[in-house]
Amino acid sequence: MSLTQIILLNWTLFIMITIANADPPEEPVKCSNDLTNCTITNSYGAFPDRSICRAAEVAYPASEKDLVSIVSNATQAKRKMRVATRYSHSIPKLVCPDGDNGLIISTENLNKIIDFDKDKMLVTLESGVTLRQLIDEAAKNGLALPYTPYWWGLTIGGLLSTGAHGSTLWGEGSAIHNYVVRMQIVSPGGAEDGYAKVRILEEKGELDDEMKAAKVSLGVLGVISQVTLKLQPLFKRSVTFVTENDTELSDKAATFGRQHEFADITWYPSQKRVVYRMDDRVSSNVSGNGLWDHPGFRAMPSLVLLVLRSSEENQEAKGDVAGKCTVGRLTTNTLLRAAYGLTNDGTIFKGYPVVGYQNRLQASGGCLKGPKDAEITACPWDPRVKGLFFHQTTFSIALSKAKDFIQDIQKLVQLVPQSLCGIDLYNGILMRYVTGSNAYLGKQEDSLDFDITYYRSKDPKRPRLFEDVLEEIEQMAVFKYGGLPHWGKNRNVAFEGAVKRYKKGKEFLKVKEKYDPLELFSSEWTNQVLGLKDGLTITKEGCALEGLCVCSEDIHCAPQQGYLCRPGEVYKDARVCSLVQANTHMVYTKDEL
Repeated sequence: MSLTQIILLNWTLFIMITIANADPPEEPVKCSNDLTNCTITNSYGAFPDRSICRAAEVAYPASEKDLVSIVSNATQAKRKMRVATRYSHSIPKLVCPDGDNGLIISTENLNKIIDFDKDKMLVTLESGVTLRQLIDEAAKNGLALPYTPYWWGLTIGGLLSTGAHGSTLWGEGSAIHNYVVRMQIVSPGGAEDGYAKVRILEEKGELDDEMKAAKVSLGVLGVISQVTLKLQPLFKRSVTFVTENDTELSDKAATFGRQHEFADITWYPSQKRVVYRMDDRVSSNVSGNGLWDHPGFRAMPSLVLLVLRSSEENQEAKGDVAGKCTVGRLTTNTLLRAAYGLTNDGTIFKGYPVVGYQNRLQASGGCLKGPKDAEITACPWDPRVKGLFFHQTTFSIALSKAKDFIQDIQKLVQLVPQSLCGIDLYNGILMRYVTGSNAYLGKQEDSLDFDITYYRSKDPKRPRLFEDVLEEIEQMAVFKYGGLPHWGKNRNVAFEGAVKRYKKGKEFLKVKEKYDPLELFSSEWTNQVLGLKDGLTITKEGCALEGLCVCSEDIHCAPQQGYLCRPGEVYKDARVCSLVQANTHMVYTKDEL
């Protein structure tokens, strides 16, 4: 990279960690007029197969009564329905009804907190309440949800439906559904029910088995209307990030999560560097008013986003591996110096540890807060501007297998040292701890969740640098180590055969049949991931590049650009798209780098 480029990127990264507000994201549902003839997308502007999802109409219930009426009318008409949230952060096609005549039910206006019971430490709220709302209102009442995802913009109904979680092996675990004590779901009904039925489920109640299905439901049981969560007294945490070489990572990963309550790990494999989050509760008497405002969730000027994306596109087009590694190290060093957005007083980072109340340290999302400014600023992934565009591959590996999986990734990096520089631009591999759950579609045992974000081309037939390495990691996780996919992320490959790895998968399907025998809340995609329908693998030219298939023929890759279907290097059963050079099937050999 030239000196000018490095100076520009330093300036870009400085702005990235200082801007506070942004033009809020667009509505995910767009209609021609009168809430009819609609399309729906996710917050990134593209589903894994890049299809356009259509619906005849969208409804915005503002109360459970409204919701019952909407479901009743649609059930009588035998109309397909799916639920959408305010920010639509699920990457797969969870929100898509079948065909063009379906109904989208948005929970955007189901956004009221109904009650706080301070004595029992319970909160009852509507499903469209965002995580930010819950955190803020709970703190005002001296309460806290102990473990949450790190992003503010999820809704309670959305994060429950996809099994979203934070990071811990302590207490009841990091998944939000572990703290649900009561749920209300509006499902289709018969004529005797008025064609809509409000089902009330309670933890360890008469319908406990149904509760275990409803906790993580993919939206196929109906619309969650209300949820009651068990909270804890508001508490303080002390956070320190420690950077080490990754030599001992495979051994340390399995035990680190039991040493610190809010532990997580950020790994930069090509740099052989790992950052451990040492994060625990402390007495409320310990001084500190720390704040976490993660740089990746802050607003950025649209011009800066343009620079970042254009730079990465140029590196991809030119095969500029060294440039990617330089920018990756620069990004990582900037984040480390900025303590990943931690400040000791809400303004300045003065040093570790950072001590503060739970509501100020558990999640962030500054780019949701700003006034409309004609897209001068935006969330980094906002599709209205030329910004970040990426794949996310996220899966949970049982703790008993995590050591071997980490070592396999290290073997790949040893063969091709610079192969994972690209993920450093997206802050490496985030590793979070999650406990086994009694939810039928929850985690089956204590696990380590690996979250990998990486470059996606605007052209679906254009391969990435080191295409084969990330494909091999993805297939290794899913097929060799039996990893469970995050239901709200991932490409199609990660869901292939996944439902068979859930011990209570058949019990979930029984509840689904009971709640919605006409499958009005099911779609082609949900039936595919639940193993009820074929078609999850989409076999066509270039399908492996987008994770729509595992290649079996060269045409599934990009043969005209030299990318052919070849076995993996460490996981020999993998089939990946490799850049063939000089009769070798590695993307780049160690000597070439």
